[in-house]
Amino acid sequence: MKLRQTIIVMSFGLAPAVSMADVSANFGMVSDYLYRGIYQAGSSASAGIDYENDNGLYIGTWGADVADGIETDVYFCYGGGSGDFSWGIGYTGYYYTDTFDDTYSEVNLSVGYGMFSLDYAVGEWDGFGSPEDYTFTSLTVEIPSGPYITLGSFGDEFDGDYAELGYGFDFMGVDLSVAVVYSDDLNVNAPADDGSRTGDYQLVFGISKSIAIGE
Repeated sequence: MKLRQTIIVMSFGLAPAVSMADVSANFGMVSDYLYRGIYQAGSSASAGIDYENDNGLYIGTWGADVADGIETDVYFCYGGGSGDFSWGIGYTGYYYTDTFDDTYSEVNLSVGYGMFSLDYAVGEWDGFGSPEDYTFTSLTVEIPSGPYITLGSFGDEFDGDYAELGYGFDFMGVDLSVAVVYSDDLNVNAPADDGSRTGDYQLVFGISKSIAIGE
């Protein structure tokens, strides 16, 4: 799963805003794909496409290879703000091929002020016929020069906490990142004989590139 702060606003029509919209594509790879501290796959490649207009509407899809199959996320979002304050509300669906995992459906809420952002998700996991409800809350502090820290926690029928300390920067038009991830569920689904994952910590490297394909 990969979180995008999102919203469904079904009453929005896309056509009137196309002339003021941006469309972009993104490509990337990480040494280990961890989401909210939970192991998904090693050496995972990803790609996505996003649409955004000046009215605050944001729509996109993103996919990545996971341990068994492909993950595809679809998200709709709407947000706004004034000065240092920002807000967002949205929906994210996480879908999987093969039997790696079952579908997740989330409503996402976020507020931010300056370098601080608070995110809250309310979701349901289909659970292969035995659905479970969950919540996820995270606080991120991001310094404009690149460093950030995120603290997150699951609630309801899910359980687990995680923390991520990282640094991202632009190098000749390519985004590079490095992060240390801690989680009490870090080794969920991880291969038992993979010596690169020891204890509850994992060092993750990433590289990505975004390309504007329309305005």
